[in-house]
Amino acid sequence: MEHEVWETVRQHLDSIFSGDVKVYEATTSADLTLYEWWVTPHRQDGLDFHRFMIEHRGMGSGDYRYDLLEPRLQLYGDSAIVSYTFMLSRARPEGGVEHHTHNESRVLIKRDGQWQVVHVHKSPAWPAPLEAQ
Repeated sequence: MEHEVWETVRQHLDSIFSGDVKVYEATTSADLTLYEWWVTPHRQDGLDFHRFMIEHRGMGSGDYRYDLLEPRLQLYGDSAIVSYTFMLSRARPEGGVEHHTHNESRVLIKRDGQWQVVHVHKSPAWPAPLEAQ
């Protein structure tokens, strides 16, 4: 069952970066809630926000990779919580590579035999309190 959860998470993340709306919708519950601190300090509900981003900003054409650092799975029957530090590495058009990291938790439930993401929470991956640099 652990493998099923991680496979769903990988499909879900891959669909966001490759621009595959159908896989995104298959791996994500319609009643999704999420917090993305760099977008807005408020909760977002439903699929429309990410669907719009996927349709207009698919990353399939760029050279990138992502890694899930220190991944952890907590499994409770048909509910699962995965947490990790997400590191995105992208090739810059002018050369070199840039890295972005943040902490992430995703809650999944198994519904009708399929795992789906129902909640996402992202937070900065820098030491608190944030000091001016």
